[in-house]
Order: sequence, then C-alpha cells, then structure tokens
Amino acid sequence: MAPLSPYGSDDFDSRQFRTAMGQFCTGITVITSIDADDEPVGFACQSFAALSLDPPLVVFCPMKTSRTWPVIAERGAFVVNILSNKQQSVSAVFGAPGKDKFASVEWDRSPEGMPVIRNSLTWVECTVENVNDGGDHDVVIGRANVLGEVLQDKPLLFYRGGYLSTEHPRVTPAQEELDNFLTWTGGDTWL
Repeated sequence: MAPLSPYGSDDFDSRQFRTAMGQFCTGITVITSIDADDEPVGFACQSFAALSLDPPLVVFCPMKTSRTWPVIAERGAFVVNILSNKQQSVSAVFGAPGKDKFASVEWDRSPEGMPVIRNSLTWVECTVENVNDGGDHDVVIGRANVLGEVLQDKPLLFYRGGYLSTEHPRVTPAQEELDNFLTWTGGDTWL
C-alpha cells in the first residue's frame, strides 16, 4: 500500500506546510523584557511550551528576523505572559509591527523588573539558558525563576489562522494516556 500524500508527492511549499501545522491548536503568549534604556519590549509568540520539570525549563521559538528578539537575547531575561481568552487585543498589538506596544496595555514589573501583562492567565520570569538554530527561527531554552499567580480563566487559543475559544468548561482526558504529559496536573483539567 502506497503512503498517502494530499498533494500528490512529497514536495510541498511553505504555504502548504503552514496550513498543515495550523491544524495544531496552540496557546498564545507574549514574550517581554526590558531594553538597554529600561523600556519594555515584547512580541506575540505561539511557539512556546514547557520543556522540563527538573530543572524547570521552557522553550520558545522567535523568528530570526524579529527586531525584538535580539533585545531580549542581549538582556538574557524575559517573561512569558500566557494570554487569557479576553486578551485578543493584546495578542493583536504584540503580533503587529510597531514601536510602543505597551502604550495601550496595562502592565507591572516582575521581581527582576521585566514587564508582566495584567490579566494574563499566568506569567513565568526566566533567564536564557541556551539558544539553538531552528531554521528561520531560533530555539530558546529558558530557566523558570519566578512564577506568577494563576488566574481561573480560559486560554487564548490560535487555530487555523484565527482565535479559538474553549466551549466546554471542563476537559475530561483519559488518565492513562496523559500521565506522561508535562503539564498534566491530575484530576480533570490539563493544559
């Protein structure tokens, strides 16, 4: 039996790859830091995940063409702001080009002075541990140093090129299949 190929061959372009990867639902974060003049900087990022519990590591992947990522890399510290479903406008601001993205966003400083966006589901203050090549992106590994308060709200999700909300108040996964998921907390909720 021949392998299935929706495009008739193993050749595909970046648009087809983006469409295929758009079938995977992700959360939306805003990665923030402070520049050399003590001004806040940040960008929207959907390529974020928890990487390790011991040590506590996260991973995100900024585009190599990003103007904000080099500023964050130079600082060596950042905050991951995990957006709630009520923060579509925040995602839009940080996902678009522009200078003063913080002008329309309420924020506070973390213990190390990094920007924490108000009303995010939670936030994690990190230091850069390692940066690796990932094609047209960098793969950044950060060590979590401080955790923010966790709000009881729903996440802002991205799916097939648009925002998605969770319709069901509870998710009931099968325990056996999810025991090894990094973010599994037991009970009937998981991220």
